[in-house]
Amino acid sequence: MALNVTDLRNGTYFKEGKDILLVLTYEHVKTGRGSGNIKVKVRNLRTGSVVEKSFITGARVDEADVEKKKTQFLYRDGDTFNFMDPQSFEQFSVSSEVIGDQAKFLKDGLEVILIVSNEEALGLELPMSLVYTISETGPGEKGNTVSNVFKEATLDNGLIVKVPMFMKVGERVKVDTRSGEYIERVKG
Repeated sequence: MALNVTDLRNGTYFKEGKDILLVLTYEHVKTGRGSGNIKVKVRNLRTGSVVEKSFITGARVDEADVEKKKTQFLYRDGDTFNFMDPQSFEQFSVSSEVIGDQAKFLKDGLEVILIVSNEEALGLELPMSLVYTISETGPGEKGNTVSNVFKEATLDNGLIVKVPMFMKVGERVKVDTRSGEYIERVKG
C-alpha cells in the first residue's frame, strides 16, 4: 500500500527498494508559489545509517510491513542477544548488528519492543528512560551536594555515565536511552 509523504510523521516506517526506513524528523517546507516540499530525516533499519530525504507534496512511498513485538531480554551470548516472547515463551536470538549501540542499555529481564518485518528482526525500541543501580563510582566530596560537578559511575549493566558528585554505590539513577545521559536520582 502506498503512503502519501504528508503522512510521514516521526516514528512512521516506509520502504524504499529493499530498505526499511524509520522517520526521525518531519518538516513541511512551503515555498512562495510552487508546491511544498517534505523533508524527512530517516534511519535505515538494515544499515543503521541516518540520511535526509526530500519529496514534493503529493509524492507517494511504499508502506513498510513492520510489526512490533513485545519481548523480554534474557541474556547475551557472544554476538547474539537472546529474547523471549512473554505470551508464548518462545525464545529467539538477534545478532549484535541489529541491536547496535542499544546493546549497552540491555539488562536481564528488560521488556523491549522488537521491530520485525517478514520474520526478520530489524531493531529495538527501548523505553525513553531506564533505571539502573550504581555498582561502582569514585568518592563524593563534602559540600558537593548541590553543585553541577559530575563524576563517572559504572552501572549494574556495565554502562558508564556521568552522575553528580553526591551519588554513591547502590543508589539508583534514571538514564535517557536516546543520549545515554543521567536524568535524575531515583528514590526508593
